Amino acid sequence: MAQVFYRKWRPQLLTDVVGQDHVTMTLKQAIISGRVAHAYLFCGPRGTGKTSTARILAKAVNCLNPSQGEPCNQCHICKAVNDGHAMDIIEMDAASHRGIDDVRNLREKVNFTPAEATYKVYIIDEAHMLTDPASNAILKTLEEPPPHAIFILATTEVHRLPATVVSRCQRFDFRRIFQEHIELRLAQLCDAEGIETEYQVLKVIAHNASGSLRDA
Repeated sequence: MAQVFYRKWRPQLLTDVVGQDHVTMTLKQAIISGRVAHAYLFCGPRGTGKTSTARILAKAVNCLNPSQGEPCNQCHICKAVNDGHAMDIIEMDAASHRGIDDVRNLREKVNFTPAEATYKVYIIDEAHMLTDPASNAILKTLEEPPPHAIFILATTEVHRLPATVVSRCQRFDFRRIFQEHIELRLAQLCDAEGIETEYQVLKVIAHNASGSLRDA
């Protein structure tokens, strides 16, 4: 089955993330210096790279052969993350798993050591959808996390997260991607896919994407 373009061309390195240099450069320096935080909050509009960056960060902190803060994408851990089979990278969609029981289940398992990676990384997408009791439950884990656990919360509506949760995380604000950056990325994609188009068409698409590369 053919992959949709936004999945096929999802960035696999921090350098590949479009239009978020203020985020990716800081994360690379943290990885290089070994000063990775125990909890991150990635917030911003949809389609700006929050979940992709979370997955790359999860790879980079566990990669067996990292280089300049980037994952190698060749070791078995990187390949497992890319294929979605990494046991120690747990993704939870808070839009459908938002209740106290879901978070209790997470809290029960977080103390178990990783199966093969250095860190267990929990990526919680649409974190603002967690119920108030669930947010309070996860707060306890964010306050006293085990040393082998890293949490990455991603949200499009940071104002809906409790201030107590936000304060426990290192926050990164993702920006809407500039139109010219989207145009360039679309041109690269068309060239790689052998698609012939006029640049004016790409400009119209980029304009109507409203800063979301995924939508484009």
